[in-house]
Amino acid sequence: MALLPAHVERLVELALEEDLFLGDATSDATLDAQATGEGRFLAKDDLVLAGTAVAERVFERLGASCRFDRPDGARAAKGEWLGSARGPLRALLAAERTALNFLQRLSGVATLTRTCADALARGGGKTRLLDTRKTTPGWRALEKAAVRAGGGVNHRFALGDGVLIKDNHVAACGGVGEAVRRARASASALLRVEAEVTDLAGLEEAIAAGADIVLLDNMDDAALAEAVRLARGRVLLEASGNMTLERLPRVAATGVDFVSMGALTHSARAVDVSFEIAPS
Repeated sequence: MALLPAHVERLVELALEEDLFLGDATSDATLDAQATGEGRFLAKDDLVLAGTAVAERVFERLGASCRFDRPDGARAAKGEWLGSARGPLRALLAAERTALNFLQRLSGVATLTRTCADALARGGGKTRLLDTRKTTPGWRALEKAAVRAGGGVNHRFALGDGVLIKDNHVAACGGVGEAVRRARASASALLRVEAEVTDLAGLEEAIAAGADIVLLDNMDDAALAEAVRLARGRVLLEASGNMTLERLPRVAATGVDFVSMGALTHSARAVDVSFEIAPS
């Protein structure tokens, strides 16, 4: 049995309820209640797999078994079989769409993440790929796990597990330095303080006020390289904004520590996976 956090179990329950609150009129009308069979998952895109545990759980909740042949994070080529499910045909068909919705979406996140992480690696250096909180409501744990499967690193999970001073905080406080000083005075010493800046003067102000990380927002490649030179290792640097696949190697070459991309979760294309059933 797949072991999932309680809130993910609730997502599975809600997703199945969406499809089955009136039952399955087609399968009930066409399939014998005792008929059994097997279905296999087929990759119809090159992909990085993610979401296998939640897909397995969908079938288990309806009385079928499901197992994948490879773990999350594994690559699969178009045309390869990924795993199978066995049990009553009615259960297999009732579970199919919900399981694929989870699997295709989460594998899409992992696949895009892997593509972007590989692009960063081509730039050399130490730059790591971060996600953001721009996730599907309710799916954050799943999508952030998919980012990890694709080779990315998770940024904050929620508002309480890190201080990230954004432009609206800066505006409300009257400046980035003042915002950082307030955070330093009141936030838990266990939390790192990160501040967003849009220019090199803001970088210097954030460093002087004691920031641990500075987010360099929408800076071009030349400005990023200069920020690395000015920081001299005193803070970690995160580049964000206007990141494209083609640009990532150049950004990595500037020497920033991190690149964050909301697109990993808010714009990932679901990959194509089919479920092919054969009666027994």
